[in-house]
Amino acid sequence: MWELTFPRTVVIGENALEYLKTVEGKRALIVTDKVIHKLDFVEKVANYLKEAGLEVKVFDEVEPEPAIETIVKGAEFARKYGPDWFIGLGGGSCMDAAKAIWVLYERPDMEVAAINPLEKLGLRKKARLICIPTTSGTGADVTWAIVITDKKEHRKLENASREIVADIVILDPELTLNLPPRLTAGTGLDVLAHAVEAYVSQYRNDFSDAMAIKAIQNIFDYLPRAYKDGNDKEAREKVHNAATMAGLAFSNSMHGLGHSLGHPIGALFSIPHSEIIGVVLPYTIEYNAMNAEDRYAEIARAIGIEAETSKEAIQNLVKAIRDLIRKIDVPASVREMGISWEEYQQKLDDLVEQGSSYITSFTSPRLPSSEEYRKLFVYAYEGKKVDF
Repeated sequence: MWELTFPRTVVIGENALEYLKTVEGKRALIVTDKVIHKLDFVEKVANYLKEAGLEVKVFDEVEPEPAIETIVKGAEFARKYGPDWFIGLGGGSCMDAAKAIWVLYERPDMEVAAINPLEKLGLRKKARLICIPTTSGTGADVTWAIVITDKKEHRKLENASREIVADIVILDPELTLNLPPRLTAGTGLDVLAHAVEAYVSQYRNDFSDAMAIKAIQNIFDYLPRAYKDGNDKEAREKVHNAATMAGLAFSNSMHGLGHSLGHPIGALFSIPHSEIIGVVLPYTIEYNAMNAEDRYAEIARAIGIEAETSKEAIQNLVKAIRDLIRKIDVPASVREMGISWEEYQQKLDDLVEQGSSYITSFTSPRLPSSEEYRKLFVYAYEGKKVDF
């Protein structure tokens, strides 16, 4: 048995943001970052909420890969204000911060690290949650996970609870127009990694499969266009939808080995999650292939790859992903991200220790030993084809 969890309402398409005019409540707290606050997005959201009769305040101190301290500060701000709606506006960091702040607001007795699927949180006694993504990558708008950084331990916490899935998700492609090419590329590959890992997860199911395959197709068809032209509305909308579909897929099947490799590299070398996940994806496919040959071959066929055997299909799939990576100017290895071998080698033990502790490893088709983790980190650094 596997419990599937979805938001109650997902609003999509042009002018989707206007749905906020129908929200009923008294006070809303927009959780975002200072970059988003400088744009007109916050003002647009606030105006629609005010039109609905709500008072609005903004907490804009969320940083990339938000720290525990930021969550605590946001919860204190919320308790003084007393919102009945939290609005997570921005990228994955802003939406994850909104989720975590909401939990501590309703449960002041809890610490961030204590949020887990087995703990009854008892949310929605004080407030509910709306997520509005302004990038197309993390899927945080529809997932029941929270990624928060423990700066003291140089580790990313993977907290989760089905109770934190948003009540309302608003996908307005206008918010993603003119995203910088680098951000478009990194977040787009994050979507691809989420969808591919969901499709081969040991917890996969018919529902996650359908979302994952469509997300993969959208990325291959539209990400290069979105990268090339930030005003391509059709491409932006398709990639934006793909991000949420991939989020629905992996939140209902779990993601995999790429996150076990990507999270520690990102945490220890201050690399954005979206960028590193795409870089390590081809290496994880090569490693997992012996245990998920048919699944990867199905992905290859879904994007139009022809091959006489499943092995050939997988080889062509990896090539297609690497071609896509080059097309959108993303590094193909960790070395190409500017990290010296000396610095990387010094932290290799920490990478292995952290990587092997992530729960995502256990849902992958193949579970590495400690020595295999070490080799995977080295191969991903060197850009070497996985041959073990």
